[in-house]
Amino acid sequence: MSPRPRFAMRRPRLAHLARLSWLWRAPAVRALLLQTLALLPTFLLLTLLARGGHLVTPLLAALAQGVCAAALSWRAGLAAWWRPIQLLFPLALLGASAWHLPPLLFLLVFLFLLGLYWSTFRTQVPYYPSNPAVWQAVQTLLPAGPARMVDIGSGLGGLVLHLARQRADVDCVGIELAPLPWLASRLRAALAGSRARFVRGDYEELDFAQFDLVFAYLSPAVMSRLWTKAAAEMRPGTLLLSYEFAIVGRPPDKTIHTTAGGAALFGWYF
Repeated sequence: MSPRPRFAMRRPRLAHLARLSWLWRAPAVRALLLQTLALLPTFLLLTLLARGGHLVTPLLAALAQGVCAAALSWRAGLAAWWRPIQLLFPLALLGASAWHLPPLLFLLVFLFLLGLYWSTFRTQVPYYPSNPAVWQAVQTLLPAGPARMVDIGSGLGGLVLHLARQRADVDCVGIELAPLPWLASRLRAALAGSRARFVRGDYEELDFAQFDLVFAYLSPAVMSRLWTKAAAEMRPGTLLLSYEFAIVGRPPDKTIHTTAGGAALFGWYF
């Protein structure tokens, strides 16, 4: 039996410059900059209140900082969920300081969240786990004979592990950028003795032409770029699947509702 083919990762010459560009465009970086910029109007506001004879307490200062940061985030066009985050961030810092929590606790929480949401910072794709109903639907859409599939942003690897169990003739691959989910999926595969393979990396550096089926559960923020990449690389007869998130201006060839009242699974044939 010939060895399983390895799939190739593209390494553009300007990959590092592209990553720097993503860094500066990342919503988390912009949110941090706006939180910093909010210090100036907050200082001016608190100064005016103090000169007017009002008592400026730490709680008032934190609230004013949060309001200014939330307002700047709204003006800058950040997604709506950043506004409550910006509002509550100074209040959370104030509360943590008042509770005298040990610094090591913050470090451990930070490292855990960094490992879990590493990709979210740069790609705007949070951790979205799929469910067994979706796995079953994807299984029915696999080609009848030997094939290769990839789950881009594979998380804890549930879909890939399931398909590897059910279809011995399918080479099942998951690619994940966040370190902790990738490590967890590798461990799950090793403990189960699974044929599934998990690689840590960015799906944008992956050549989709190697696969018969590409599955994505990403976010609306990246669907347009995903379509551009898939249209440029996927071969005729192959299938792109996206759970929950459609592609604007590209009506799907197939729509499957895996659960009653739940999100849909969209498919596009090339």
